[in-house]
Amino acid sequence: MASRTGAPAVGRTVPRPRADALRNRERIVAAAREMFVELGPEVPLDEIARRAVVGNATLYRHFPDRKDLVHDVVLSVLSRTADRAEAALLAAAAEGGDPFGALRRFVHEAADERIGALCPMLSEGFDQNHADLLAGRDRLETAVENLMDRARKAGRLRADVAVGDLMVALSQLTRPLPGSGCVNFDQFVHRHLQLFLDGLEAPARSELPGSAATLEDLRRPR
Repeated sequence: MASRTGAPAVGRTVPRPRADALRNRERIVAAAREMFVELGPEVPLDEIARRAVVGNATLYRHFPDRKDLVHDVVLSVLSRTADRAEAALLAAAAEGGDPFGALRRFVHEAADERIGALCPMLSEGFDQNHADLLAGRDRLETAVENLMDRARKAGRLRADVAVGDLMVALSQLTRPLPGSGCVNFDQFVHRHLQLFLDGLEAPARSELPGSAATLEDLRRPR
């Protein structure tokens, strides 16, 4: 029974969402991620509901505000990308193989998440410092740092690059080109990532200007 203040009685458990509700939410987030990549962050929510094969009321019940949906899409991409980095690290350790090969596989898999498409969504009104987003970002950063550190210690990754350099390249190379009309943009992503990765291998073929970019450097206001 609830108290006079409306608070739930002590010991009362909050009901878990039903399985069909969770599936609908996942479908909405997946559809939104696809459409944000294809059409940008301002795609109509009704179109996202149609892609997810749910009613408009279902979408608005889960996400009453566009910012709520963007939040979950960003969190989903961070989580999926971190999963890929952690899996690559585990595979490299289990196989005892080339650690740079593990890093290379992760980069190509991460490209398929199209993390660069997130950038236009991180507007001024978006809370980039929300606790679960910070946790997701830290998890991803740690996993990528571990991958790069393993390759660096094996002498396979040049010493003058850091995780920020890698994430900038992933972001830039997976961001749709505005106004380009390049409908086949995806066919070039992995080709250009391969060129970038060749430049990361040790021994280095040139001296890089400036200093290695950390993620903290990228967050620091200019």
